[in-house]
Amino acid sequence: MTLIKTTYDRRSFMKASALGGGGMMIGFSWLASCKPGDKASDIPKEWFNVNAYLKIEKNGMVTIMSPNPEIGQNVKTAMPMIVAEELDVDWKNVIVEQAGLNTRDYTRQLAGGSQSIRQGWQSLRMAGATARRMLLEAAAKEWSVPVSELTTDAGTIKHSSGKSMGYGDVASVAGTMTVPEEVELKDPKDFKIIGTPVGNVDAPKIVTGEPLFGLDVDREGMLTAVIIHPPAFGMKLKSLDAAAAKAMPGIKDVITISTEVPEGAEYQWSDTNAFRELVAVVGNSTWQVMKAKKAVNVTWEPDSNLESSLDHEVRLTALVKKKAKEASRKDGNPTLAFKNAAQVVERTYTAPFLAHNPMEPMNFFANVTKDRAELVGPTQTPEFMSKTAAVVLGMPEDKIDIMMTRMGGGFGRRLYGHFGIEAAVISQKIGAPVKLVYSREDDMTQGTYRPAYKVTYRAALDKNNKLTGLHIRGAGAHGSPVFKDRFPAGAVDNYLVEDHTLESNISGGAWRAPRSNFMAGIESAFLDEVAEAAGKDPIDFRLELFDKAINDPVGEKNDYDPARYAGVLKMVKEKANWGANTPGVHRGVSVYYCHNSYVAQVVDLVMDNDKPKVKKVWCAVDCGIVVNPSNARNQIEGGLIDGIGHSMYSAITFKDGQPEQSNFNNYRLIRHSEAPLEIETHFVDNGIDPTGLGEPGLPPISGALMNALANATGKRMYNQPFVNDALVLG
Repeated sequence: MTLIKTTYDRRSFMKASALGGGGMMIGFSWLASCKPGDKASDIPKEWFNVNAYLKIEKNGMVTIMSPNPEIGQNVKTAMPMIVAEELDVDWKNVIVEQAGLNTRDYTRQLAGGSQSIRQGWQSLRMAGATARRMLLEAAAKEWSVPVSELTTDAGTIKHSSGKSMGYGDVASVAGTMTVPEEVELKDPKDFKIIGTPVGNVDAPKIVTGEPLFGLDVDREGMLTAVIIHPPAFGMKLKSLDAAAAKAMPGIKDVITISTEVPEGAEYQWSDTNAFRELVAVVGNSTWQVMKAKKAVNVTWEPDSNLESSLDHEVRLTALVKKKAKEASRKDGNPTLAFKNAAQVVERTYTAPFLAHNPMEPMNFFANVTKDRAELVGPTQTPEFMSKTAAVVLGMPEDKIDIMMTRMGGGFGRRLYGHFGIEAAVISQKIGAPVKLVYSREDDMTQGTYRPAYKVTYRAALDKNNKLTGLHIRGAGAHGSPVFKDRFPAGAVDNYLVEDHTLESNISGGAWRAPRSNFMAGIESAFLDEVAEAAGKDPIDFRLELFDKAINDPVGEKNDYDPARYAGVLKMVKEKANWGANTPGVHRGVSVYYCHNSYVAQVVDLVMDNDKPKVKKVWCAVDCGIVVNPSNARNQIEGGLIDGIGHSMYSAITFKDGQPEQSNFNNYRLIRHSEAPLEIETHFVDNGIDPTGLGEPGLPPISGALMNALANATGKRMYNQPFVNDALVLG
C-alpha cells in the first residue's frame, strides 16, 4: 500500500464541492504525476490547475469526464478505469463523458507521443483514492465510527458490524468533507479493474451508428464547405473564375480565404500547413459543393521551387555523404576504430514521404459570430487550435469554444489543426455555421507527410569480430531521423552520429512513432548484417551489446534501460523458440525502444509463388502495468500490421511539386490477405508504472520483416517501400 500526498497548502490541486442535486464532484489534475513522498517545492505550479471531474450521483452512478482526445487508442476507456480502480466502484456503474477544451480546468488535452496513460497514471489513481477516502470519512461521520473500521467494495461502504451503504447514500455529505492531506493507493496485486479486459465505452454507439465523429456533426442552418488548394507544393493562387459554380443549385458562395497568422503573432507548432491561401465552395450539401468544386476555374502560379522526388533523393544523397560541421554525439575515437578495422560494413537506407490516411478525412464544424467562436471536430491538439483561432479570427481566446469529437483515426495527422482554422475562417467570412469536409484527394495531396529520410550506417569490426566502432549519418526533410542517445549508443566504445536537415516546401509532420518508424527497422536490419559479418547469431549479437551497456556503458546520456531492452529480446527468443528450423519458414528478429516502452518481434515468413507471406509474428512488450489487456493487444497488432503495410507498399512521390498519389487506387496499403495469419503477444509483468503503447508496436516490425525477407531470398532490402526494391513483391 502506498501513501500519496494530495494537498500542498494553498496550492492544492484537489477541490471538492457538493452538487446541487446531492452527490459529489472532485476535480483533479491529469498531469499531477506526483510520486509518494514528494514535497510541495518539488511540484511544478502548472500541476495545480483543476482539470477534470469525477461525479458521484445519489443513485451510486459515477460519471468520469475524459478530457483527452480519443483517436482510437482507447484512452476514453483506460483513463476512467484507473480512476474507478482506486475509487473501488463497480465498472458497470461508471459513465464516461468526453470533455471539451478547458485550459483552466484541464492540462495536456493532447493525443500524441503515447503519453496519455503514462502522464496521468499517478494523478488519476490519486483522484479515485481521494474520492474513496472522502466517502469513507462521510460514512464514519454518519455512523459515528472510526474510519479504520470501514472498508469499500464495488461502490459499497461496509462497517465491521455488518451494516453497509452505497456511495450514493453518502455522496452529498462526502462533497462537503475536507480533502485529506494524503491518501492510500492500492497495491497493484489488489487491482480488480486494471489488468482486466474492458470493452470500449463507445462501442455500442459506434456499432449502432450514433453520432460520435466529426462528420456526424449536424446543426440547424449549417452549410457545407469544401476547399481547393494548389495542385503542387510551391504554387499560389493567380486567378479565380467561380461564376459557373455559383450558379449551380444549392451553392451559397465561392470565396478565397487565408489562414495566415497576423504579423507579429506567434505560430503554434501545430500550424504546419503548406497551403494557407485557399478557395472555398460553400453550399447546402456535401454533394452540391463537391459538384460545384469541379466547375470552379482556378489558375495557379509558381511561388517557389517545384520539387520532385528525384530532387529529394539527390539532395538527401548529397547530405549523407557530407561530413557535419559538428557531431551530434561522439564517444571514443571512431576515426581510429575504422582505421584499424579488420572489416567495415556500410549500408545506406531510404524511406519516402508517407501520407497518414485515417479513414475519416479531415473535417471540422465552425460557427463564428461577432462575439464568439464555436468549433467542433476531430483534433489531437485542441489547445493549440484555440490559440491559433484566436489570432486568426481576431478575438480573445476565452471566446473560443472547442469541443472534441471521437476521431476516425489520427496517426499524427490531426496534430495539425489547419482544417479547423479553415472552417472557422470560412464561417466568419460567410456569416453562417459551416462544416468543412475534405475529400480523400484533398487530404492526401495537402501534405503534412511523414518526411523522406536517408541514413548511412558504418560498422568497424576488429580481427576478433568484435564491434569496435559505429558511425551513423542521417538526413531527412525537416530534420534528421537519428536519435543520438538511443541504442546502440552506450554499447559501442567508439561511436559517432552526424545529422543533416533538408529544407523542403513539402510540409512534413509526425507520423505514427515519428522517426522511430524508420530508424527501428533499418537499425535492426543493419545489426543483422553486422552479426552475419561477425559470424554470430543476431539475437546473441544484440545481447552481447546489451551486456556491454549494462556492465560497462559508454557515455552518460543513454536514454534506455539495457536490462529491460534485453528482457523483451530474451522473452521473444523463448516464446518463438528461436533457433528451431522449420522447412520453408524464414525468420527475422527486431527489438526497439521508443515512447518509454520496449518491443521485440520475431517474424516467420514463407514464400508463396515467389511472393512473401507473413505466417506469424511473436511480440514481447515491456510497457509496465497493462491497464486494459484487450486494448493493449489491439494496439500492438494494429501497429505491426500498419508497419508491415507501409514499409512494404506505401509511398508519396512528386512530379514538379505535385503528389502523384491522391487516393487508394494509386497509394498502396496492406490488404487483408497480406496481414499476418497469426500474432502472438506477450507482456512483461514487472509492476512498473505504465508507459507508451499506441506507437511502440509499429517501429520494430519493418526490421524483423527485412531480416526475414533476406533469409528467404538471399537479398537485402534497403529502400522503402520494399515492393520497389530488389524484388517484385506485389
